[in-house]
Amino acid sequence: MRKIVGGKLHGIRVTEANLEYHGSITLDPDHCEAAGILPLEFVEIWNKNSGARLSTYVILGQRGSHCCILNGAAARTCQPGDELIICSSIYVEGEQIADLSPAVLTFDSANNVVERLRYSVRQDEAGRYHFAILDESGSRLPIPLASRASPKRAS
Repeated sequence: MRKIVGGKLHGIRVTEANLEYHGSITLDPDHCEAAGILPLEFVEIWNKNSGARLSTYVILGQRGSHCCILNGAAARTCQPGDELIICSSIYVEGEQIADLSPAVLTFDSANNVVERLRYSVRQDEAGRYHFAILDESGSRLPIPLASRASPKRAS
């Protein structure tokens, strides 16, 4: 079995950090449903502001609230306004990868969904994998790649 991205909330902002609640992350059910993230599912959280990485489980907040509340110990790792990447995982057999199309939502500073993307993997006749990021219409988007230009040498 391989651990694969199940769904992702990319760039969602922390709306509150509640140290006194007994744990978890509270998210808007609309965002979770659109990304395929389930209540009580464990997710990995990566804080783009601080670099903190943690794991906790999801509880659902008020629908339409755009909330992203870190609770309990997780509240120490994030401040309101911090930009997060929240990723769920699924386990699949390697050959099942081509059957998946995980959702990726991107957000503005008010936690409105800006883009609804999909990851896509296919395997060609030679067994090589091909990865694509697709927009809502199914069009391929550019994938950021390292520059192939050789570094300039100091003279």
